[in-house]
Amino acid sequence: MPKAIAQIEVQAVTPLTSTERGVEVRRRLLAAAAELIPLVGWRGVSTRAVAQKAGVAPGLVHYHFDSVQSLLRQAVVEVMGEVLAAVPPVLSGAGSGEEALGQLLASFDDFDGTDSTSLLFLEAYLAATRDSQLRAELSGLLDEVRAALTAWLDAQGTPTPAATAAVLVAALDGVMLHRALQPAMTTGEIGPVLRRLLGDPGSGTQEKERSERR
Repeated sequence: MPKAIAQIEVQAVTPLTSTERGVEVRRRLLAAAAELIPLVGWRGVSTRAVAQKAGVAPGLVHYHFDSVQSLLRQAVVEVMGEVLAAVPPVLSGAGSGEEALGQLLASFDDFDGTDSTSLLFLEAYLAATRDSQLRAELSGLLDEVRAALTAWLDAQGTPTPAATAAVLVAALDGVMLHRALQPAMTTGEIGPVLRRLLGDPGSGTQEKERSERR
């Protein structure tokens, strides 16, 4: 039998422009920083470690960023922004508070307190106590989520929607961060509590709870 001969088509590769190379290097540095923060802690990330993780020369870190602190700040804001950006679409697609909360709680099953995203959140919050710029940027991200949730709760007829949104966001955030210490704090455990918080004012749920406490 004659041997088959594989025909390999050599395609010309268009080299990246200097701008495209710069964008790619920044992307790799941000990704490397986001991976290192949960592994070694905020203060454990160095220029050399980030460069090695990204596969670039150490000098490129300070070429693209003012400092390692600036790199870390941008890395966590980018990751946390992506996580929090998932909330508004859930709200807009939900027909009731029950449905919205169910979807939000389901998304928390991916976070057990020891995963890289949870640890990144924890490190970022701790760093924000010492970095006013990071604190302002993280506050801005949370403000956007609270504003979207407030508008949605108001449309649903929830009393004091702004305060309810603030408590709900803080509760979900706290659960995510506490799970490393309290693994039993599952969505199944906290779900009923949060559902009471979002009780339909027209369903009599809140009045029933007040009666039961008397």
